[in-house]
Amino acid sequence: MPITITVPRLGWSMDEGTFSEWLKRDGESVLAGDLLFALESDKATQEVESLDSGVLHIPLDAPKPGDTVKVGQLLGYLLAEGESIPLAPSHAAVSAPAADPLASSDVVAPVTGSHRQASAHTPIISPRARRVAAELGLDWMAVPGTGRAGRIREVDIRHAAGDRQPMGLSSTRRTIAGRLLASQQKTAAVTLHTTADATSLVRLRNELKAAENNAEAIVPSYTDMLVKLVAASLRRHPALNSRWEGENLRTSSAIHIGIAVDTETGLLAPVIRDVATLTLREVALRSRNLIERARSRQLSGDELRGATFTLTSLGAFGIDAFTPIINYPECAILGVGRILRQPVAVGETIALRDIITLSLTFDHRALDGAPAARFLQTLTSLVESPSSALGPYAGEGGYKKL
Repeated sequence: MPITITVPRLGWSMDEGTFSEWLKRDGESVLAGDLLFALESDKATQEVESLDSGVLHIPLDAPKPGDTVKVGQLLGYLLAEGESIPLAPSHAAVSAPAADPLASSDVVAPVTGSHRQASAHTPIISPRARRVAAELGLDWMAVPGTGRAGRIREVDIRHAAGDRQPMGLSSTRRTIAGRLLASQQKTAAVTLHTTADATSLVRLRNELKAAENNAEAIVPSYTDMLVKLVAASLRRHPALNSRWEGENLRTSSAIHIGIAVDTETGLLAPVIRDVATLTLREVALRSRNLIERARSRQLSGDELRGATFTLTSLGAFGIDAFTPIINYPECAILGVGRILRQPVAVGETIALRDIITLSLTFDHRALDGAPAARFLQTLTSLVESPSSALGPYAGEGGYKKL
């Protein structure tokens, strides 16, 4: 009996997605565990593997790359050897959702994280780049990739093909654009800027680096350290740790911080959950894992949702101050500028200090300027005296909890 291939639900709130491409050809043999197709949901593209074996049959009216598909929608079939092609009234029909919301299909499963391992001799190519290469009739195996770890991107394919035509917005870019526009329309955004003396923060990080003799050791970044300091500040000022639910504002007891990550397809904000309960070392480990998987497009939709506050930094690009846009339905976001060594008056003398600029954008509907300013005061104080909030270094065992 033919085995149906349907659109799986890649997250609790997913109702539809964008079909990216088939990773197997029509008529090709498929083994359980083979990557079958790629599906884009929210901001994440996931390659979906088959749970069964058979010969792939793709109906003529199956979704094409770029088509919007519903959860449970029929994509194709797996047939046994010699089994006839099934007759169906409409291959594009949407089946009823499965009883288990995360098990919309019994033939495929999403591949995320480190589960997918590329062959050492096969170039890594993004699903979109693979589709463009097919459209242009280009053999992508010899195309040099400019992405992370040599990943072949769409721009690499178009460059190799000599295609200089303007490129339309990707579905990810359209999602980002829609959210930014919604944030501007639904929030009364105000931004406060301040500076903090980060000399002690810089000194502490240098001490942590010097204490790690192993080149592979996880040394917390300034972003990791600020994530912990922001969490400590939110515990004292919980009004900023809130999300809109329709017309109601709900303050969260848990602190889930999104960290903005620059990727080849746009800005993503994976979420570090329950930051207040984590050690600095645990934050650093989770942050590195999320950033690596964000840039390789291996995040699940759930890892991009549910933040109660977001932190974004442009310091690496030499930016001092900027106006970040709230990641709605959150009510606040912190922008972090570069750490710049400059002369500062210290008492009656002038000394060189490491100065950082902090920019807090908050929704004026949720709180007034004074509470937001008090949050920045607390954060500035913690940046200038970070040891008590971050905890002392504890050797190979990691970092002590707050």
